[in-house]
Amino acid sequence: MTRNRTGDAAVASPAARPAGGNYRWTICALLFFATTVNYLDRQVLSLLAPSLSKEFGWSNTDYANIAAAFQFIYAIALLFAGRVVDRLGTKTAYVLAIVIWSAGAIAHAYSIELGNGLKSLLGLAVPASVLGFIIARTILAIGEAGNFPAAIRATAEYFPKSERSFATGIFNSGANIGAILAPLTVPVIAAIWGWQAAFVWIGAVGFLWVVFWAVLFDEPARQRRLSRAELEYIRSDDAGSAPVAATGPAPSWRTLLGLRQTWAFIVGKFMTDGVWWFFLFWLPKYLTDKYGMATSDLVLPLAVLYSMTMVGSIGGGALPSRFMRQGSAPYDSRMKAMLLIAFFPLVVLLAQPLGHLGYWVPVILIGVGASAHQAWSANVLTITSDLFPRHCVASVVGIGGLAGGIGGVLVTKIGGMLFDYYGAQGQIQTGYMIMFTFCALAYLAAWGIMKVLVPTQDMVRLPEELAHA
Repeated sequence: MTRNRTGDAAVASPAARPAGGNYRWTICALLFFATTVNYLDRQVLSLLAPSLSKEFGWSNTDYANIAAAFQFIYAIALLFAGRVVDRLGTKTAYVLAIVIWSAGAIAHAYSIELGNGLKSLLGLAVPASVLGFIIARTILAIGEAGNFPAAIRATAEYFPKSERSFATGIFNSGANIGAILAPLTVPVIAAIWGWQAAFVWIGAVGFLWVVFWAVLFDEPARQRRLSRAELEYIRSDDAGSAPVAATGPAPSWRTLLGLRQTWAFIVGKFMTDGVWWFFLFWLPKYLTDKYGMATSDLVLPLAVLYSMTMVGSIGGGALPSRFMRQGSAPYDSRMKAMLLIAFFPLVVLLAQPLGHLGYWVPVILIGVGASAHQAWSANVLTITSDLFPRHCVASVVGIGGLAGGIGGVLVTKIGGMLFDYYGAQGQIQTGYMIMFTFCALAYLAAWGIMKVLVPTQDMVRLPEELAHA
């Protein structure tokens, strides 16, 4: 057993893997497919936006309002989704989340009817199509906000700390698979059966997932498919932790926000989530501005980038286990891995100076930075289960998700203002250099602040646990 800086027992040394029983990886596969569906449903609108804009006469502002509605509601909903997951438990909350977001995805096909109904009811001057799509995106955002809090809690329930970031990296890579599958399927469905069919067909996949989840998932203690050896392995590093119920009230937000561990997670999300969204939102425009590439030319570079990020997610998630095998506590191992990962985005600083060599140079360099983000994300998400009891993990993930959403909005807005300012002066490349510099340094800065807040493994002891200690 390792000890934290106060001398208290922190975590048990990892037990040997069980000779038989790998059912926990079935759960990981379910989380992977749920995250894939999550991103598939999210991407349909962006892929159909050009044709829908022509059909309904949307301006750029109209489309921006629809997109912003999702981003804003998603960030706010994350805060409450974590509470719902901790209150209802992983199984029920995940079903509720995916049913809501699948219904929201399908609702896009009926946006005109939704918009006309609400417009006549409230007498709004907003175009019916815009209003209807905002309603559908709002439903989608509320449901999708439950995915990561529920998935992180499921990982905390089914994996020992030595494997959690690896499992998180695997299911988190479903986002990249979804991003690759969307452009391969959505345009084809829309071309053959119409844009409504694309929303309905892709949205319906979530209901199929619910069937498998209902049959295959249960709390580990009640899971008949888990062998005793595997259950003991899952619980092998829980020695010294207070037992918690599968469901029930999590600590108040005030209690959680009073903890250094919560703020370490908030900083890790707030300072780095915006980098990911910047890469995704602005790379196509950067390639267009700098190299004059058409939309059709972007498919291969973006596919390469998403493939790279999938490798980063899984590889980065596996890295801490090496340090744990050497005797480091889970949080300390995670931080060592994250420090190594934080150096990789520095290559993004070369995207501009070496850009004259061809567009593949910035694509590969930004791909390395984006891959590092996914590796970082797999670890920063898992830190919650290293430092917090299981019954409040989802709540902390929700708080950090809100912080990451706010960070994403700020980075997007600041980037847009910089590009407008320098673009008007004919120096837009300066704007990109400023943003690339931030993206390169954000992870080292975030790591430093997190290390100051929580220097070493320090498991949270909540008031109710201390009362029974």
